[in-house]
Amino acid sequence: MQRLPLPEALVAQARSYAEGGGRPAEPRDAATVVLMRPGAAGPEVYLLRRQASMAFAGGMCVFPGGGVDPRDFDAELVDRSLWAGPSPAEWAARLGCEEPKARALVCAAVRETFEESGVLLAGAAAGEVVADTTGDDWEADRVALESRKLSLTAFLERRSLVLRTDLLGAWSGWLTPVFEPRRYRTWFFVARLPEGQVTRDVSSESSSVTWAGVMEAVEQVEQQRLSMLPPTWLTCLELGQYADPDAVLEASRGRTVEMYMPEVVADGEEFVLSTPPAYAALAAAR
Repeated sequence: MQRLPLPEALVAQARSYAEGGGRPAEPRDAATVVLMRPGAAGPEVYLLRRQASMAFAGGMCVFPGGGVDPRDFDAELVDRSLWAGPSPAEWAARLGCEEPKARALVCAAVRETFEESGVLLAGAAAGEVVADTTGDDWEADRVALESRKLSLTAFLERRSLVLRTDLLGAWSGWLTPVFEPRRYRTWFFVARLPEGQVTRDVSSESSSVTWAGVMEAVEQVEQQRLSMLPPTWLTCLELGQYADPDAVLEASRGRTVEMYMPEVVADGEEFVLSTPPAYAALAAAR
């Protein structure tokens, strides 16, 4: 099995917690989107390298995403028919949570993807999707969303757009270990880059961005040329089992999310984070 040993500082942090050195922080709900496009050897994914100075996952390569904003809970988005695709109730069943939280998570997933990549999963009507978001007016709206001067509901209403929730698929759920001072309960979504749209290096939290084949990314992490948290690495490894983004989205339709919290376990003389049973065979084959 290919192992991803934990840094000594993280192991020390876990030991301190186990010895009674602290209480678990309350996790914050978050959404992340594995944005995909077809590649020569399978799906390619959009990765952001977080600024090394960031308190959480500094220097790590991640998918676009972030915490749920209180305004993501706005029921008016549905009431005003700004929502297309599976209903919030259907998303609640897929995501394993209550309907208001499911609605907020889907909104956060779309909003954060636009804020961090410039890609917008929305259209003028159900079945349509915005073709280009590179203009100055789109950038002004993206900045306003990112600074919280504009809510997602107001943005969609002003643009006469509907949220294309059918362009998302539910994939997995990860809860930050108890010993971390900053904890997130993160729902992973998958989505295909809409036809005509392009990603842009716009996130203030990243030092660089790139598209990479999923297995290329896995190998670069194993060669210590890239850094990823285990959930990101395992997600890339799993997506490498599919021929293209359409196959991933097809697989997502039958998924329901079960939240998993890794624990520090010994692996010979090293320490690693535990792996969900569903990923064990994939990791063991590396």
